[in-house]
Amino acid sequence: MMYLQKKNLKNKENIEGKNHIFILYDRVLLWLTLSLFSIGLIMVMSTSIPISQNIYHNPFFFIKREIFYFFLIFLLSFIFLRTPIIFWEKNSNIILIISILLLIFVLLVGHSIHGSFRWINIGFLHIQPSEICKISSFCYISSYLSRKSNEVRNNFWGFFKPMSIITIQSILLLAEPDLGTVIVLFFTTLSILFISGAKIGQFFIIITISLLIVISLVLLEPYRVKRVLSFWNPWEDPFGNGYQLTQSLIALGRGNFLGQGLGNSIQKLNYLPDAHSDFIFSIIGEELGYIGSFLILLIIFTIAFRAMCIGQQALEKKQIFSGFLSCSIGIWFSFQTLINVGAVTGILPTKGLTLPFISYGGSSLIINSIAIFFLLRIDFEMRLRTSQAFPRGPK
Repeated sequence: MMYLQKKNLKNKENIEGKNHIFILYDRVLLWLTLSLFSIGLIMVMSTSIPISQNIYHNPFFFIKREIFYFFLIFLLSFIFLRTPIIFWEKNSNIILIISILLLIFVLLVGHSIHGSFRWINIGFLHIQPSEICKISSFCYISSYLSRKSNEVRNNFWGFFKPMSIITIQSILLLAEPDLGTVIVLFFTTLSILFISGAKIGQFFIIITISLLIVISLVLLEPYRVKRVLSFWNPWEDPFGNGYQLTQSLIALGRGNFLGQGLGNSIQKLNYLPDAHSDFIFSIIGEELGYIGSFLILLIIFTIAFRAMCIGQQALEKKQIFSGFLSCSIGIWFSFQTLINVGAVTGILPTKGLTLPFISYGGSSLIINSIAIFFLLRIDFEMRLRTSQAFPRGPK
C-alpha cells in the first residue's frame, strides 16, 4: 500500500513538472503565427499560379519556393529559440555593421527588379538586405537604450546618436531606392525613443527635419510625384500611373462582404501587378471578402499587441533590451501592415512593402519569423525566471 501511494505521488509530481515545462512559452503567440503561416501559404498558392505560369512556365514555381522558405525557417528555429537574448544584445553592434555592409554590397552587385537594386542572388536564395536592416536596427536601438537610457532622456546628443545611425541606413536604402523601409525604420525608432522617455521637443526637431526630407525626396523624383498624384485620384489615369491602384480597388469591390470564394479571383489573372506580393491583400479581399480580410488583420494586430505586452512585462522586470526589442517588433508589424493595407486601399501612396507573414517574399518571411523567435525566447526567459523564483515545494 505504501509503495502504491509513493508511486502515485511520484507520477503526480512528474505530471506537474511536465505541465510546468509545457507552459514555458506563449501558446497564443505561437498558434497565431502558425495560423498566419498557413493562411499566407494558401493565399500565395491561390495568387501566384497565373504569374508563375506566364513567367516560368511552371504554375507551382512560387509555391515551391515558399515551402522551401518554411523549411528553412523550421531549421532556423532550432538556432534562434535556443540562443539566449543576451547574445543578441552583446553582438548588436556587429549585426548592425553586417547589415550596413550588405546595404552597400547590394548597390554594387545587387539584382534589379522594376529598377530597384534590392536583392542579392546567392543560388536559390534571394537576400533582401533592407529586411535584415530592420531587425538589426531594432536590436541596436534596444541595446543602446539599455545602456544609455538616461542620456537619451537628458541629452539631445544621446537622442541624436541612434537617429544618426538610422540616417546612414536610410541614405543607403534610398539609393536602392526603398522609401517604404525608410519610413518604417524612422517611425519605429521614434516610437521606441518616445517610449524610453525622450523629450517632446527633440521629437519636433527630428519630425520637422524628416518631413522636409521626405517632401524633398518626393519632389526630386518624377515617378514619386506621379505616385502621389495618382494616389489622390487614380481614375484620372486608370491605364497609366493609376493602373495598379484602380485594379486593386476593383478587386476589393468585387469581394464585397463574403468574397467570391477561395481561388475565384479574376484580378489575379494578370490584371493586378504584384498580386502575390505587395498587393496580396487585394486578392484576399476579393476572394475572402470583408470577413476574411478583417480576421487576417485581427490576427496580425493581435500578434503586435502581444509583442507590446511582452515588452511591457520585460520593462517592468528591468530587462531593458528585451522590453524595447519586443515593443519595436510590435510597432514594426503594426505600422508595416497599416502602410501595406493603406496603399492597397488607396488611403496612402503605393509603397513596396509586404504584408507581414502573408505576402510572398523569402527575406521578409524569414526576418518576420526571426522576430517571432525573439518574442518567444524573451517570453520563455521571463517565464523561466518566474518559475525558478517560485518553486513548487519539497518533493
